[in-house]
Amino acid sequence: RGRSAPQHALSTREAMPFAQLVIGPPGAGKTTYCAAMAAYLAARGRDVVIVNLDPANEQPPYECAVDIAALITVDDASSEYGLGPNGGLVFCFEYLAANSDWLVEQLRPLAGKFVIFDCPGQIELYTHHEAVRAVTDALLKTLDYRLVAVHLMDAHHCSEVAKYVSGLVVSLSAMLMLELPHINVLSKVDLAESAGELAMPLSFYTDCCDLERLLPFCEDTPAFSAKHAALTGRLCELVEDFGLLHFIPCCVTDNETLSQVAAAADKACGYAFGALERNNHGIFETVSGIAGWEYDRVNAVADRYTGHSENRYESRNEFRHENSTPLDGSDADALARHYHEELLSELGAEEAV
Repeated sequence: RGRSAPQHALSTREAMPFAQLVIGPPGAGKTTYCAAMAAYLAARGRDVVIVNLDPANEQPPYECAVDIAALITVDDASSEYGLGPNGGLVFCFEYLAANSDWLVEQLRPLAGKFVIFDCPGQIELYTHHEAVRAVTDALLKTLDYRLVAVHLMDAHHCSEVAKYVSGLVVSLSAMLMLELPHINVLSKVDLAESAGELAMPLSFYTDCCDLERLLPFCEDTPAFSAKHAALTGRLCELVEDFGLLHFIPCCVTDNETLSQVAAAADKACGYAFGALERNNHGIFETVSGIAGWEYDRVNAVADRYTGHSENRYESRNEFRHENSTPLDGSDADALARHYHEELLSELGAEEAV
């Protein structure tokens, strides 16, 4: 009897429906990510399916377990109501929210499978519109789904300050609007420098800290961005005040980066603590796969795809303090000396008072 209770608890956890809700702006690589992540998880023994919730994606490059096209498409909305592509997408999701029982019934036969939802690239659906929130609420309340939102941002935005900061604001807005367990992914990291050399190390863009250090580079951007550098600075302060953002770099052809995203998503939705993979011996082995130094993992990705060592940033005067002490963490001894000197100066000021 003492052994049957844990087994029952384990089977209950395995019956929980877990899913990734893949969201993000158009062109971020959501559909490609869904196909790659599904293949990665399936190769490791997970029973995974993809649900297409993008009414504009009429020929997805994967097999759909459920397709919103069976309910409505953008062409239907456009021909019936004379809507454009953007208005048609919003209408389609509003229609899905109003008929969420259709989606619920389509998902019931998928019980026990890990689901990846491929969502449309209309950012207002995630930042301030209620339709996606209504659909996720239906899944949570009716089918008891354990959802994690996976928000993708194209890594090439890192090459321009204004685009990068705008992407951060969109990611933050989606987090606050959906109120789901959430991870942010820097997609297409292999193309991060396709639009030019990054001004800062890749780890800077994934950590989203000390963003004001990007402001001097507004001068190198188009005239509009340079003119509104002050606005960019205020947005940087807003993002840092919340302190919620962090990105995981990902290349869909790199299984190592896919494994990092999958581990973070599994931890966020609870899959890592409940449903165990076939080849795992226990929950602690599952969770132990999440551990590791994030800084080292990001640097390894940077070495593969940015083509430069992070030491190249040490020599840049823009990243040095007034006393020429590098404050980007690249020289630990210099950083320690800087803060030691600051501490001594503060103590001296207190004694003087």
